[in-house]
Amino acid sequence: MKTRAELYGHEATELLRIISMYPGLSEKQLCQFYPGREAVTRNLLSHLCRQGRTRQADTGGYFPYGNGKAETDPGMVRAVWVLLDFIDRAEYHSSSEFPVKIAFFSKGELYEIVHAAAGQEALVTHALRQSRDSGGRRIVLVDDPGQIPLLEFPGITGFCTVDGNGNVSYYKKST
Repeated sequence: MKTRAELYGHEATELLRIISMYPGLSEKQLCQFYPGREAVTRNLLSHLCRQGRTRQADTGGYFPYGNGKAETDPGMVRAVWVLLDFIDRAEYHSSSEFPVKIAFFSKGELYEIVHAAAGQEALVTHALRQSRDSGGRRIVLVDDPGQIPLLEFPGITGFCTVDGNGNVSYYKKST
């Protein structure tokens, strides 16, 4: 007979990895990383909290043990909603460096989720024009569709917005 640790050890390790990479995610988001296993994920979250390996902040977001500030990056939380649209096809995903929030592989291709906050369009454009072309496809997360004409750099596949409920809307730049 297998112990609980043998049954759920891998899932708990992966869940802790996600919480560490993307601190501040909600239970709803964390459950969507494991479609069809939402009840198991909720139980693991509860177990990890009881063990003191993670904690849930007053905002509802989950943070790894030792993250005393419990500061949430709203751009990262929104970028995770975009990632979750692709999670069933994502072979690997990880957080990245400004202005790319998340990089993931799907069908052997690199995708980057770039966050262009309102007012940072010129900075993001400059940073991505100057950087080496990653060869990946870039999904640009904007705060408002009105920002789209202000963004021009290599690799843009499309644009998106994320509302307060996590609903993602996708856009293409008209030529």
